[in-house]
Amino acid sequence: MKALVLFSGGVDSTTCLGIAVKKYGKENVIALSISYGQKHTKEIEAANAIAKYYEVEKMELDLSEMFKFSDCSLLKGSDKDIPKESYAKQLEKTNGAPVSTYVPFRNGLFIASAASVALSRKCSVIYYGAHSDDSAGNAYPDCSEVFNNAMNTAVYEGSGKQLKIEAPFVSLTKADVVKIGLELKVPYELTWSCYEGSEKPCGKCGTCIDRAKAFAANGVSDPALR
Repeated sequence: MKALVLFSGGVDSTTCLGIAVKKYGKENVIALSISYGQKHTKEIEAANAIAKYYEVEKMELDLSEMFKFSDCSLLKGSDKDIPKESYAKQLEKTNGAPVSTYVPFRNGLFIASAASVALSRKCSVIYYGAHSDDSAGNAYPDCSEVFNNAMNTAVYEGSGKQLKIEAPFVSLTKADVVKIGLELKVPYELTWSCYEGSEKPCGKCGTCIDRAKAFAANGVSDPALR
C-alpha cells in the first residue's frame, strides 16, 4: 500500500509525512509539493530538505496559472500586504468572508491534482494536514471537516473506489498536531510556516502566531527558532 502526502514543508504537512512514513515505510510514501504562485520559495526549500531527511520520493507540480486571477495577499500578482495579526483579528474585519491569505479553493485543486497523481502512481491514500484552527470562523473554509468529507466522497467515487483521503487532524487543533509530531520526533527545525520569505520567520503573520501558540501549548520552544 502506497501513500501520497500533500506536502508544503510546514508543521501540519510535515507531521502528516511523519505519520505516513511510520505507517507505510519511506519506500511507500511520495511527498507532493505544489507551487501556486506564492511570493517566496521558502516553503518549497523546506519541503525539499524534509523529504531528504525522511528519504522519501519528492514530486512537484506548478498550479500557479490556476490562481493568476486571484488577489490573495499570498500571491505574486497581488499588491496586498500580508496581514500582521492573528486570524481572529482578521476575521473581525471580513464580515464572515475568508481571510485575505485564503487562496481560492486551493485545497480543492490540490486534492484533485493529488488524486490524479496518486492514481497514476498506484497510491491508495492521500494525506493532507488540515486542522480545525484553520477552518474556525470560516478563515479557511477548505480546511473544514464538512469540506474534507465531501472531497473524500468525490475522490473515492471518482477513482472507482480505489483512493481515499486521510486528514488526521481535521477535528484537532494545531497544538494537538504539534503534540503528535513531537511524539514522532518530526524535524520541526526544518519546517517553514511564515507567509513572508525573509531569512527568519516574521513572527507577526497569522500562521506565525498560530505556530508559536501551538508549541507554547506543548511547553516547548519552536525548534525552527532556536
